[in-house]
Amino acid sequence: MKSAPATAGVEGQVRALVNAERAAAGCGPVAADDGLAAVARAHSTAMRDRGFFDHVDPDGLDPIDRADRGGVAARAENIARGQADPSAVMTSWMASPGHRANILNCGLTRLGVGVATGSGGPWWTQLFG
Repeated sequence: MKSAPATAGVEGQVRALVNAERAAAGCGPVAADDGLAAVARAHSTAMRDRGFFDHVDPDGLDPIDRADRGGVAARAENIARGQADPSAVMTSWMASPGHRANILNCGLTRLGVGVATGSGGPWWTQLFG
């Protein structure tokens, strides 16, 4: 079970797919943000290891709280579970109005992606700033 850096290539693929969708919608690209990625990876890993799937963790912390504790500023989060690869998870997110809105929000300029693998997963988190 790994949560990165082994998945960094997969995380970069997700960001590239996000930027392709944003370009098609007339938005500028999101830049990779290592701080947001660290918080996203930690959330994906926590969902796997603690057996939950939610934006709010069992300690009651939401994405903004978790980012703040990680020393970064976040404005939106997308999560997913079980999609086999970056293309599948992006298809899922783009089919969901709320997730799609985050991806295509031109005011969001930074992105951290975190993936945790394991039985029942993978778990995907996008954290936007």
